[in-house]
Formats: sequence, structure tokens, C-alpha cells
Amino acid sequence: MNQISIGQEVPDFTLPSSGGGAVSLSQYRGRKVLLYFYPKDMTPACTQQACEFRDAHDRITASGAVVLGISADPPAKHDKFILKNSLPFPLLSDESHEVSESFGVWQLKKLYGKEFMGIVRSTFLIDEHGILVEEWRKVRVKGHVEDAVKKLEK
Repeated sequence: MNQISIGQEVPDFTLPSSGGGAVSLSQYRGRKVLLYFYPKDMTPACTQQACEFRDAHDRITASGAVVLGISADPPAKHDKFILKNSLPFPLLSDESHEVSESFGVWQLKKLYGKEFMGIVRSTFLIDEHGILVEEWRKVRVKGHVEDAVKKLEK
């Protein structure tokens, strides 16, 4: 499968969503989408990142954008994560890793000497026409959301 790159149209996808049901990328045509991939609900860095997106949510929506988070966690775990952290945006469940693989974020990772497959923290900005216009790969949490919001506000 070819990895999506800047300037390309992002293929539509539909994933199970927090709160039940499913979300398709095509639902957001006409709006910018900040699509962020993160490793796991309830972990310190992922919680910090989600809360930073939560805290910037008003600025993001004022810029005509929506936030969608994606991890391999099941929707029920997303629901708990949203409730615990008062997140105002949906979290999508990519348990098959198909969407993560299409963005090139499902990769071999190393932690404490162990190797495993997982999501590499990354964010993508998709414009109103479904074109990928910006990407942040292998993101460090500190300052990242602010960088993404500033790009949106330009």
C-alpha cells in the first residue's frame, strides 16, 4: 500500500467511533481536519496530547477545522478516555491498523529493549477538499498542538 503524502487526496475511510457508530473522513469535506494518531489511551503522553487538543479546541474550530484522534484502542476504551479527560472531539478505533498503515504511522517501535508494532505519534492537516497539506511525524508532545494550531490560523 502506498503511503499518503503531501499534495495527495486522502482516501476516504470509515472507522468505529467513540460514542457508538462510525465516522467517515468524507463527513468533514468542506472543513479542515486535524487528524492525529496516538499510541494508546490512558498513557501519560497521550493524555497530555489529547488534553492539549482539548484546550485548543475553541481555536481549532474558530479556524474552521475539526480534530479527530485515532489509535488502535477499541471504542469502549476511547469512551472512558473521553469521559475522564472531557475531550470534545471523537476518537476513532483503527484496530485493524489499515488507516494507520496508509498514513505510514504503523511501525516497528522499541521500548525498554523490546520491539513491537505500534502507532508512531503523528498529526496530519487535511484541507477542505480532502488534500493532505501538512504532516508532523514522530511528534514530541510538548509544543506540538500549538504548532499545529498556528499552522491552522495562518
